[in-house]
Amino acid sequence: MTSVFAQALGADFARLHPMLQKRFGVGLDAGYACVGRGVMQEIRRGPWWTLPFLQLGAVRNILVPDVGHDVPFTISNFPYRDPFGRETVTFVREYRVRDRTRRFDATMVLHEGRVIDYLGTHQHLAVDLDLRVLDDGSLHLTTHGQRFYEGPVGFRFPMLLSGEARLHEWFDDEEQQFHVDLEVRNRLLGFLFGYRGTFTCEFPDAVDAPGALRPVRHEVRT
Repeated sequence: MTSVFAQALGADFARLHPMLQKRFGVGLDAGYACVGRGVMQEIRRGPWWTLPFLQLGAVRNILVPDVGHDVPFTISNFPYRDPFGRETVTFVREYRVRDRTRRFDATMVLHEGRVIDYLGTHQHLAVDLDLRVLDDGSLHLTTHGQRFYEGPVGFRFPMLLSGEARLHEWFDDEEQQFHVDLEVRNRLLGFLFGYRGTFTCEFPDAVDAPGALRPVRHEVRT
């Protein structure tokens, strides 16, 4: 079985730059993980009134309220099978900002041909990913359809009350490193949060994710 990203992209997966194919090819059958280390040239946020929203998200590792330049970070992509039998890939980002460590946790599964991104330590938020391979072999990702789950409660966020993320990732052959550029915007309020950075990757053998990278709670609803 191919990775969740390869299945979601279908034939377009082969159009990705070979290093992006390697990075997004992480899966149980592939037998390896991807650990990236690099620097965020910039982490930024919107106006001052967005700070309480970002701080609330930081409680469950969903958003990062800090800003900074040249911030060291790691991203850990490990495959594992969750308690519901779904192949899952971790996307755990860890930042070191002014002697404080912040995490932005996500886990991704495939559902009916699309990638579902669960955000946070308890998978409270689930969003659909729209994936597109550009002509230069880079990957463009957009989130939509945000849902909130907690116990028996589950509801869909109106788009006016949620953020839409747009991520662009590519590999520079001359620099031999990955580039990532993310912005989160609200249709009414505008820019909320974003970062841009560069990193290199190692691909250690792995068929399971360390416990520290897994969410505290898994959500079966998509």
